[in-house]
Amino acid sequence: MALGASPVARVEFVESASKPDDETATEGTLHDRLLDQWGAAIVDGTIAPGDRLPAPDLDSQRPSRTVTREVTRVLEAMGLVTVKRKVGATVNPCRLWNIYDPRVIEWRLRGPDRGRTLHELSELRACVEPVAAQLAASHADHDQWAKLTRAAIDMVANADRADGPDYLRADETFHRTLLEASGNAMFAALGDVIASVLSGRTRHELMPRRADEKALRLHGDVAALIRRGDAEGARHAMDWIVDESDRAVEQMTRKDSEDSARAADKESSESPGL
Repeated sequence: MALGASPVARVEFVESASKPDDETATEGTLHDRLLDQWGAAIVDGTIAPGDRLPAPDLDSQRPSRTVTREVTRVLEAMGLVTVKRKVGATVNPCRLWNIYDPRVIEWRLRGPDRGRTLHELSELRACVEPVAAQLAASHADHDQWAKLTRAAIDMVANADRADGPDYLRADETFHRTLLEASGNAMFAALGDVIASVLSGRTRHELMPRRADEKALRLHGDVAALIRRGDAEGARHAMDWIVDESDRAVEQMTRKDSEDSARAADKESSESPGL
């Protein structure tokens, strides 16, 4: 035992280490489920700012106090709740949230403001990725050039399955590598955020079955322009890619909303009168 460790800490360690594997796995599952339940409810407004976290509701399973405490700590680290002694955890207004946390992004994408969230993320991309492409023309190394080119080729190879996992993997690799190749650590740190936009489009069925041919060509052009050191050309091509993505998301989100409205109208008209 490390010097200074308290007897209580030692007891907790022994108890944790002695748990059977299946019990530890169950605790982990309950942790993830409770985090998802509370986090999504906070983000979509079901639990309002100023409210205290409700009692866990996981069907017949009851998470331990340790799990509940750990989930609360995660939410506190995200800025979703504030914890005070004798008060407990209360929900924060959205201005205090860490909206760059991939889990917060995912909860926002599952909520009623999905379209607005995707548009905000597209605006962020428009400010960052074209500049990243411009900088990469001066800073990218050989391995990064090769990785960008390979990802662009893989996107073309999976172009007729653009809503599938292989295309998504190549797309994420391309954009993460672009941010890293910029030489700007702040841009590189946004890799998870940009990946959340791409994966969110796929997960929420906002990707076309077949990828836009011009967008595919321009991904390859960006890699080639970066290799040639053409900063302005790379920036211009990436500008178009980000703009096309935003237009496509807006179009598919609008179609999704229209389809939902028509389905609701049809269900209403077919319902028997009271």
